[in-house]
Formats: sequence, structure tokens, C-alpha cells
Amino acid sequence: MCAVAKRKKRFDGEAPLSERAGEAPLGRALPQNLDAERGLLGSLLLDPGRVLDLCVAKGMTQEAFVEPAHRRLYGAIARLAGQGKPVDGITVSDYLRGTGELEEVGGVPALTELMERTPTSAHAGFYAELVMEQYLRRCILGAVREVEANVYDASQSADYVLGMAEQTILGIGEGRTKAATAVDWRTSVGETLSMLTRQLEHPGELSGIPTGFRALDAQLRGLHRGEMIVLAARPSMGKTSLAMNIAECVARGRDIMGRPFPGPEGQGPKKRTVLVFSLEMPQAQLTTRMLCGMAGVSAREVERGQFVKKDVVLPLLRAAANELAETPILCDDQGGLDVMELRARARHAHKRHPVELIVIDYLQLLSYREFAQQGQQVMIAKISGEIKAMAKELNVPVIVLSQLSRNPEQRGGDEKPRNSDLRDSGAIEQDADVILLLRRPSFMGSKVPEHEDRLLAIVDVSKNRNGATGEVRLNFDGATTRFKDRVEAAAGQEAGDLEPVE
Repeated sequence: MCAVAKRKKRFDGEAPLSERAGEAPLGRALPQNLDAERGLLGSLLLDPGRVLDLCVAKGMTQEAFVEPAHRRLYGAIARLAGQGKPVDGITVSDYLRGTGELEEVGGVPALTELMERTPTSAHAGFYAELVMEQYLRRCILGAVREVEANVYDASQSADYVLGMAEQTILGIGEGRTKAATAVDWRTSVGETLSMLTRQLEHPGELSGIPTGFRALDAQLRGLHRGEMIVLAARPSMGKTSLAMNIAECVARGRDIMGRPFPGPEGQGPKKRTVLVFSLEMPQAQLTTRMLCGMAGVSAREVERGQFVKKDVVLPLLRAAANELAETPILCDDQGGLDVMELRARARHAHKRHPVELIVIDYLQLLSYREFAQQGQQVMIAKISGEIKAMAKELNVPVIVLSQLSRNPEQRGGDEKPRNSDLRDSGAIEQDADVILLLRRPSFMGSKVPEHEDRLLAIVDVSKNRNGATGEVRLNFDGATTRFKDRVEAAAGQEAGDLEPVE
């Protein structure tokens, strides 16, 4: 079976990695410890309450047992305990008799033998460690077999195979880490109460990472870890500019006006590492925009050499370059990325420099080779799901840019974008924790309210899973591709360059 078929089968409920290990090579037995399995099951029958809690804490499932009869027996014990029923030799045998599995586990004599061969449950923890050790080895072997199949599949690029191999192997470790570091409910409640208490005592304090725009932060309360934030607009509305403005502010630790974010007294601005995937625009163009924006000069005029007072402009650019060079921004401008390759690159970057914000420009330029033949909508839906999974995996906010369909322009006088206008798939709306719909009335037709306001940009927070929705009004200067809070604009400020900007 080719790697693509194998991967599709996984989404439909393929056996776990431990079962895909198959037969051991060179006549070796698969990693297993049947005596430890018997000892653990005997301990479960003797002291189900304590031992089952221990197994759950270690992340043990039925697949951890290599012997099919042992799997059935562990599953029966776990289900009985989950239903609040007593667990012992009699209740378990009665349950298995009802499901028709009693003879498959060896009947009542097999249960009796397990208890007789386990004089005490005191060593259950040791037995569980031995069982999980062999289970992990089988999972690794299964992952290696899957990687081997992908390697020989000529339809997949080597970069894609490498990304899949990394995700498969790391997925094993992530599962073990989550099981080992699971937070109990009491602890979770205590931490949540502490957070709420802090917010009540400091009402102006954000619960997430500041965006650099006071009006937007007032609506969102910052960018929160693990969230997928979709920033969508029609072409040339400035969504790339807004995303890069936010990235710049987060990386510099300063708002869009250059003021340090609130923090501990006596410390400078807190800089945060930002990873930018620019699938459309080369890194040089992004850097040019950011430099000119920070310096407050027009990038187009610099490129055309139109400044008469170069002795004034150059020092501004050099000062901006000195600060930008020390800003922790990582930029990957590889075009045509597969979403699995993107996840692998993000994971690598996060290991080298703990990333606190990821920006993807933009979603519809990503591919997913595995689903490319199933149509654009299916592929975009899968890509959206992978981006959401990446946000949770790395525990960072992910801003992903998205195109909107032409529906707003086809509604006559109502050109206000809606969530349903997200292009190619409704799954984007479902996966997103926050949706920001950007529009600029001056580019939307004479019938639109405030059409004559050439500076106005409106960010509609149309979905906010953990907060309020509503519109945020900003100003946009097209010459410097820079957004600013509406209240920050000086009276009588000249309109920016109204050429289309993305």
C-alpha cells in the first residue's frame, strides 16, 4: 500500500502505530513483556481503584498490551470502572460473558490464574513501566515502518517525507508528555481563579500578547496561546500590512506608536520571537516595508529616489535598520509550501528559538498533497485543521491570512464582509478562534457609508470564541503601509497613498 493510501486510511481509523509494527525483522520477537502484562492485570483485579488510576496517569490504553486477550481484559476493567461498577474476578467475568468475550480471554480459570500468580499489587507501578516501555518500542517500530513506506513512494517529495517522519516520531513523544504532565482539575481551577483575580485587580491588564493597537487589544484582550486567528479581506485592503504591523509590535515589545508595552518596572520592552511564513511576498519586500514604516517614509518614494533631502531620510532608515536588526523576527519566504512541511519548519524554529507568535500569509497559497486530488474545498478544510492543530501543539497564537470570496461585491449595496465569505471552505470559520474581517470603505464603492474617509480602515471582530465581537476603527497610511489607532491620528492628517496595498 502506498504512503498516500496509508495516510488516508489513518484518518478513517487505521490501527495505531504499535500495531503497524508488523512482524519483527530477522526472526526477532516484537518488543513485549507478557509476564509484566499478566502481573499488571492481576494487580488490577486485586486493587482496581489504585492501579487503574496509576495506569491512566501513565497514559495506558488497550494498545499497550501486545496479547489480544490482555487487551480485551484491560478494556473490560476500564469500562466497568468508568461505569462506577465494582471490579473483581466475578464482575469482570460476568461482564465478559455478556459481551461474548469470556472464552477469548481464557475463561474464568484464566482470571483466577492471574490473581493467584500476583500475590500483591504493591509492584503494579513497576509492571506498568515495563509494559509501557515495550509499547513505546512497538510504536517506534511502527513509525519507522510507516516512514520506510513513504521513502519508497516516488510520488512524495523528500521534504514532505521528512516532515511526515518528524511529525510521526515526535507525535509519540508528545502523547507521552501530555499523559505525564496532565493537570488535575483542582490545579486547573486554582490557576484559573488566580488569572481571574489578577484581571479583577488589574482591569487594564491584557490576558494575551498585545497586538500593538489599543483599540484592537481592548476588543480581543490580546492574542492568546493556542488560538488560530484568521485575518481576512478582499485583495488590496491591507491585510498583509496589518499582520506585519502586529508582528513588528510583538517582536519589538512596543505598540505601533513606539511606546513600550506595560511590563515590570525598571525593565526594557519585552521582545518576543515572531515566525513569519510569507508564501506570496519575498522577504526583501517585507523588510523594505517594515524599515520604511518604522522610519516613517514612503517605500515607493525611496525606491524611485524621489526624496530631495536624502541627508534627512537616510539617518531615519539607518536608525530603523539598527533597531530592526535586533528584533527577533524569523522569516520563511519559501513559496508553495505543503502544510505538513510548514508544521515541520515551525516545529524546528520553535525548538531553536521559542516562538511566541506565528504569521502565515496566506492560507490559500498552502497545499496539502495528500488531499490535492479531492478538490480545493476539501484540501483547504484539511489545511485549516492542520494550522489549528499547530497552534495547540506549539501553544502559540497563529495569525493566518485568508482571502475572501467576491460575495460582498455581489450583494449590491451591502459590501460588508461576513464569515461565510471566507474563500474555499466553511471549515476555516469553524476552526478559527478569532476572525478579523478587514475593509476600507474608500475602496468599496460610493454607496458605502463613510466612503469619503480616505484614512478609515475597519476591522470587524466577527468571531471571538472567548470574548466580545464588534468593530475596531483604525487609520491606514498607504505611503508607509502602516495602520494606527484611530484616536492617535492628528486632526487634519493628510490621506495616505490610496494605491492598492496588500
